[in-house]
Amino acid sequence: MNFKLAEDVKPQVKLLILATIISVVIWLASFYFPILGYIVYPLQLFATFVHEGSHVLATVMTGGSVQSLTVSPDTSGVVWSLTQDGNWVQRLIISSAGYLGTTAFGVALLAWFRYDFSSRRALYFASGFVGLMTVLFGLLAPVWNIFNAKVGIASVAFTVLSGAALSAGLFAIARYAQIKWANFALAFLAVQCLLNAIFSLKTLFIISATSDSHSDAMNMAEASGIPAVAWVLIWIVGSVLMISIGLRLYAVSAKAKQSELPFED
Repeated sequence: MNFKLAEDVKPQVKLLILATIISVVIWLASFYFPILGYIVYPLQLFATFVHEGSHVLATVMTGGSVQSLTVSPDTSGVVWSLTQDGNWVQRLIISSAGYLGTTAFGVALLAWFRYDFSSRRALYFASGFVGLMTVLFGLLAPVWNIFNAKVGIASVAFTVLSGAALSAGLFAIARYAQIKWANFALAFLAVQCLLNAIFSLKTLFIISATSDSHSDAMNMAEASGIPAVAWVLIWIVGSVLMISIGLRLYAVSAKAKQSELPFED
């Protein structure tokens, strides 16, 4: 199959390639210089909020109730929720939502970026999403369910502080950054969501293949009887498929303005 890149998308592709190279270089270099990991630490936290927020949305949309959402300093996260007893379909949807939701969010940003919609609006949306998850489910939900939620004060405090900082940071970029930097920030967010989903699934595959640790995949195994590692493979295939569709959008022609690039006058 011939794959030809549309002329009008080349400036956007430059941004995506730049964001990807920077992300991968920092990730590789952090193995030797751990301090470099703090450069992308806020973006890893953002991906965690998207992951856990996807669990929250799936829970609410399937009739469940969320007791708490917490994000930890190690960038892991947990959503405690109540579901209908015996409703294995609901459990499957909620457990699958995290990794696939993060991938879908990244692909949605790619599509938004591809058709040159306002980068500022996308950043405002991302800011609002993190802020909403933080206030409603990171703060109010555990307070409301104080006798049932399985979270501590320190977990709630970190979730609220990190969520507030991320929401404020994204809002500030959307509001005050030059458009070329807003474009780059949006491309960087999209790349981080996609890379985070792939790297996290790789880690989950290793964990599921070598232990019985609690995870989304283990929840799926308990609900379906299908081994956890099989669910990880299904999610990997689903994520790769979504990413392929997102990248395919860049091969088709579209009437769009050329995005301004950073580092250019």
